[in-house]
Amino acid sequence: METRITKLLGIQYPIIQGGMAWVAEHTLAAAVSNAGGLGLIGGASASADVIREEIRKAKEMTEKPFGVNVMLMSPHADEVAQVIVEEGIKVVTTGAGNPEKYMDLWKNAGVKVIPVVASVALAKRMEKYGADAVIAEGCESGGHIGEQTTMCLVPQVADAVEIPVIAAGGIADGRGFAAVRMLGAEAAQIGTRFVASKEAVVHDNYKERIIKAKDIDSEVTGRSNGHPIRVLRNKMTREYLRLEKEGAPFEELEYLTLGSLRKAVVEGDVVNGSLMAGQIAGLIKEEKTCEEIVKEIITEAEALLGGK
Repeated sequence: METRITKLLGIQYPIIQGGMAWVAEHTLAAAVSNAGGLGLIGGASASADVIREEIRKAKEMTEKPFGVNVMLMSPHADEVAQVIVEEGIKVVTTGAGNPEKYMDLWKNAGVKVIPVVASVALAKRMEKYGADAVIAEGCESGGHIGEQTTMCLVPQVADAVEIPVIAAGGIADGRGFAAVRMLGAEAAQIGTRFVASKEAVVHDNYKERIIKAKDIDSEVTGRSNGHPIRVLRNKMTREYLRLEKEGAPFEELEYLTLGSLRKAVVEGDVVNGSLMAGQIAGLIKEEKTCEEIVKEIITEAEALLGGK
């Protein structure tokens, strides 16, 4: 299944693993890359030294291409941007901001830059400033989200730019992959499905909550303060939404969620932790290896698309 994305990134299948904070570390990134997709190390707010170590560990586990996701709001973003060049990483995805300030640094080093966008306007701006592709992410995704759905956003972005478009949000199997290909995407970024993979170094409680999730089990917190995040409902989300409804100040809401993602991923606290997951969680029924996930998606999609 060759597309401009597989050629651009030197990968076998047009599947990119989401750069999820606390989840997308070297083990998962290497496993997805070894399965034929593109694994990503999630930079989140980690220091440059931590990212350098993660990159070197991933190199020990795979000879295939992998990338780094840079959260541009991170206080360490400048240093991480430099580490990416020093360590010879050739693919960067970006989120939570605008990567224009790093474009010259990365492009001069031969790094492929792929920003996450939630609107046509931002996609066009990224193309203008030299992005090699864009990830059009719909609000079905887990974690930080925009307001447009994948179904509506992807074809509009595909019509608006000449560079390849990668779809994200609401994709967990071959049907979803085939659907976004028909909408104009040349690859899919998948997050929640890989959280429930055998190689994902996350607490079993977190994986179990995803596998047992129903279609209505995700909700969005933070809309009132401009920081919407999709998570699986639990005691923490109920309290957060109650405080939001009562008009609690942003600082109080932030205090409630302080360290909550780590609680879920590392400690397995599914009551007070932030269980970031997409609406697609209800489709995930069992834990599988990254290789099994990738091959199942591609096989099902090829049957539906007729080899397109």
